[in-house]
Amino acid sequence: MSDTATPTASYLTQDAYDRLQAELEQLSTSGRSEISKRIEAARDEGDLKENGGYHAAKEEQGKMEARIRQLTSLLQNAIVGETPKDDGIVEQGMVVTVEMFGDEMTFLLGSREIGGDDMDVYSMTSPLGEAIMGKRAGDEASYQAPNGKTITVKILKAKPYQG
Repeated sequence: MSDTATPTASYLTQDAYDRLQAELEQLSTSGRSEISKRIEAARDEGDLKENGGYHAAKEEQGKMEARIRQLTSLLQNAIVGETPKDDGIVEQGMVVTVEMFGDEMTFLLGSREIGGDDMDVYSMTSPLGEAIMGKRAGDEASYQAPNGKTITVKILKAKPYQG
């Protein structure tokens, strides 16, 4: 199996895979049971046309089912890899700090599902991601922005994500 994510596959560390698998299990079991009870309780309150609790519970159920489908697809197509070595080489699963336009920018290189919502995430297939893959602290890389301008970044550090 390859360690390179494709358009239909996402790279996940084992920790991220386990965390998402646990979320899917919770949503598929107790989450579904809890929302069904809330819908039933709201239904028992009477007229469904004007029952805000019923409509809110049905909307929440729809969102939960969408997340279950998303997680199921993500986990079925995931490429599970080891947490990268702390060798300073930019690769998927690393928190990278670069200097761009005189400012420091820190982000996770990989999949949003590895790190959750606590930091910016750039894909390995993004122009920035492709430009810095395999580089080390002190290296410079350039890529072409969507507006056609060439952007140069300097890699300051790369450390494994410790989620």
